[in-house]
Amino acid sequence: MNGNNILLDTNTVLYALGGKLDIEKIFEGIFYVSFVTELELLSYPNLTKAEEQLIQHFLTDIDIIDINSEIKQETIRLRKNHTLKLPDALICATALYKNATLITFDKKLQKVSEIKTLVLK
Repeated sequence: MNGNNILLDTNTVLYALGGKLDIEKIFEGIFYVSFVTELELLSYPNLTKAEEQLIQHFLTDIDIIDINSEIKQETIRLRKNHTLKLPDALICATALYKNATLITFDKKLQKVSEIKTLVLK
């Protein structure tokens, strides 16, 4: 994935922050996250101060894609066509918007044929 746009799903970020996955050694490209991932990461219950600081540091080093009208329309279409949960539909729509490969551990996102998905094990 040399020079490609790469959208990291929330679960992928969690593995990276936990030291279980070194995304920069495995993938080459421009990394993004959806605003949904930002919200999910920062809203975990019982988040320690150290964990919150680690997340904040990560988020300052990556481009966060905010919602816009194109992502809204794609989210609606994807959710209707694939019966996705709203956060998953938003993340998939963001991948489509950025023409990015979605890196995830969520196997059910493979069924979204409109986007490039790499499911990790």
